[in-house]
Amino acid sequence: MYAVVKSGARQYRAEVGNTLLVEKLSVQVNQQLELDEVLLVADGEQVKIGQPLVEGASVRATVVAQEKGPKIRIFKYHPRKRYRQRKGHRQRYTRLRVDEIVV
Repeated sequence: MYAVVKSGARQYRAEVGNTLLVEKLSVQVNQQLELDEVLLVADGEQVKIGQPLVEGASVRATVVAQEKGPKIRIFKYHPRKRYRQRKGHRQRYTRLRVDEIVV
């Protein structure tokens, strides 16, 4: 059994026992949360597709960690203008463990 869940601006395939790396959510570690935006639920041959959401379906997950992604370096350069700018960015993520899918 799996479900397609929307979190932020992205969609994720959630299966019981698997972990998801989603954009940062303001939730403490070891706290449970419920993702209500379920777009699809598949259980073997039965598939429920929402228009746009599946009514009454949700995914319960536990926050495992708050993490940072790899560092991305941004470098801007304009020749003959003495313009050099170097920046870095690390995106923040939340790692979720899927506990159950409720239909």
